[in-house]
Amino acid sequence: MSKPTIAQKPRLSFWQIFNMSFGFLGIQFGFALQTGNASRILQTFGADVEHLSWFWLAAPITGMVVQPIIGHYSDRTWNRLGRRRPYFLTGAILSGLALFFMPNSSMLAALIPPIVVGAGMLMIMDASFNVAMEPFRALVADNLPDSQHTTGFSMQTCLIGVGAVIGSWLPYVFAEWFGIAKTADQGIVPNNVLYSFYIGAAVLIGAILWTVVRTKEYPPKFMQPFMKRTRTVSGHKGGLLEIFSDLVNMPKTMKQLGLVQFFSWFALFSMWVFTTPAVVDHVYHIPAGDTSSAAYNDAANWVNVLFGVYNLVSAVYALLLPRIVKKLSRKKRMRFH
Repeated sequence: MSKPTIAQKPRLSFWQIFNMSFGFLGIQFGFALQTGNASRILQTFGADVEHLSWFWLAAPITGMVVQPIIGHYSDRTWNRLGRRRPYFLTGAILSGLALFFMPNSSMLAALIPPIVVGAGMLMIMDASFNVAMEPFRALVADNLPDSQHTTGFSMQTCLIGVGAVIGSWLPYVFAEWFGIAKTADQGIVPNNVLYSFYIGAAVLIGAILWTVVRTKEYPPKFMQPFMKRTRTVSGHKGGLLEIFSDLVNMPKTMKQLGLVQFFSWFALFSMWVFTTPAVVDHVYHIPAGDTSSAAYNDAANWVNVLFGVYNLVSAVYALLLPRIVKKLSRKKRMRFH
């Protein structure tokens, strides 16, 4: 990667943008396994449907706390690994461990109730995903000129969709295509889900390592001319209190976007938490708590397929984003002229 000039950062090639964004495929692979199977796993460990939302609260609350802290400190970090890459690696390792241990929570049944371990792993998993994911967005702004931001975010969104589709469909593929057991004794997660989580952990760590190894970051002295507000990379005096200051002084556009995101995530979490029990109850008519039957696991595997479909649509739509942005921009220019 060549050094940027004060006037403009150099344009990156397709493969440089791909390598920079590839870690997102692994993160979303793991995230898809979480969203498609967390309710199923928690029910397997004995959670009632009406209690699922309480266990799931651990994820967004943790993300709400972790995201601004990681964003704050990743802006001010610089060491031998770089600015964003230390967070990529830390998040990858913790996420991989959480993906491994969550479906295996019953291993600790003699010491701690599996439902408690599962909920704890869900919290750690979500926090770790955020540690790895948040700096990826900032990496686009760090490394790409303004003219390529849309391309960079579109590439990320496309890889997010690919990772989410594969991660969502994997339990179904293992069960129906490869004959891996989709049922287990009461309180035990079936092998098709276990193996999916193991592969998810490996893919997540491997994809992020690919980005870490194949992507370079500009050192702080080269980033200074491009920053709207100059900050020192170390020794910053504002500390965490600056997070609250930033929230108060947030631009109007970001506040509007936050409102949109509120309603979007309200709907998404409702879907992630309750789709499996809803399909199990209203489509397959399976008694509550019968998580060891083939019918229950067929229903849960089918929910993964449904989640993969909506992620596939988003991946295809992401490819169209640059053209849509250009078209909307042309309309705006025509309106003002």
